[in-house]
Amino acid sequence: MNDSGFDKEELEKRYDVIKREAEQGGYFLNPDEIFTKNLVKGLMVNEERYGYPACPCRFASGRREQDLDIICPCDYRDPDLSEFGACYCALYVSGEVVEGKKTVGSIPERRLPRSERKNVSETPAWNDPLIVSFPVWRCRVCGYLCARESPPLVCPICKVAQDRFERFL
Repeated sequence: MNDSGFDKEELEKRYDVIKREAEQGGYFLNPDEIFTKNLVKGLMVNEERYGYPACPCRFASGRREQDLDIICPCDYRDPDLSEFGACYCALYVSGEVVEGKKTVGSIPERRLPRSERKNVSETPAWNDPLIVSFPVWRCRVCGYLCARESPPLVCPICKVAQDRFERFL
């Protein structure tokens, strides 16, 4: 048992799961294993505390419906990776960072302050044809759809690159 209440074996198992899932999705974890395992430990602490793995680098409310955007991997991961080469907490990094072609600097917070975020109950139904908050992207290979600022770096279904997406709506 270490100071966080988790034994080394639990931490290693969780790290291995997160790393395997990242690789299966075409993502990379930060190659600094000590740093990365500390972030994984933070995810484990938050999961024990709140019941979900909130990003250890952000303040969670303890209410899942208010924190859906910061449950790891958070909604901001792909835009941060595309623009800065790493997500906000630097758990996930781009291939360029892993290869040493790019260094990670400061990454600005994309999450709006709580006072500016919509209450979940005020959010329109997903199928409301009159309101589209984000562009909808379609994978030209498998048809996967997602609504977000930009397409994912890698399709979570068929694993093709971002350039295989087209604007759908």
